[in-house]
Amino acid sequence: MRPVDPLLARRPHRPPPALTFWDEVRLPYARVHEVCGRARRTMALWIARQMTGGVFWIAPQRSGAGGMGGANGLNPDGVAPLIDPGRITFVDPRSVTDLLWCVEEVLRSGAVPLVVAELPEPPAMTPVRRLHLAAETGAGAGVCQPLGLLLTPDRGGAAGIETRWSLDPAHPPGRDLWRLERLRARMLPPKGWWCDGAGLQAEGAGQSPALQAVALGG
Repeated sequence: MRPVDPLLARRPHRPPPALTFWDEVRLPYARVHEVCGRARRTMALWIARQMTGGVFWIAPQRSGAGGMGGANGLNPDGVAPLIDPGRITFVDPRSVTDLLWCVEEVLRSGAVPLVVAELPEPPAMTPVRRLHLAAETGAGAGVCQPLGLLLTPDRGGAAGIETRWSLDPAHPPGRDLWRLERLRARMLPPKGWWCDGAGLQAEGAGQSPALQAVALGG
């Protein structure tokens, strides 16, 4: 008897294992994701808060004195309310090529659950594919299923990324509020939400008049 083609089987599709928080905000493990927007570092810390274990934060060297981590610009006072700063290992390579090599090697080791990379511009397809393969290797050879986060400026645009998210501040007076958008996902359409850092406030691709008033403090 010939085996049934999996594409023709009637079994329900099961999504891959993923870090899931805030309902539809899912990041499949052992893959690389992109976060853009002015609050992209904040979202990376939110993601780290949902995980246990170490975090590698890899950013290019910057001129002048940085914050915590030397050349890295994270502020310890801003990090501490979200996660223990002692969980973070900072790496500051000299070039983007060295940065991507560091990310690839850490993902391949499977030693830590989260690798964050700050990039001056979105990478091309080939480096992203190498990072996906490294994360898959790390999931089989290491102690965890690592996630890679690429933090890119403006609206991002890394080729071949698993998902792309954007986070921007929209704080009315006396309240923390952000606009979170899912710009790209392999199996899901673009979508947007308002969130306060602890959960989703409302959803929808556009801004309703009520939400506009909230965002403006009205």
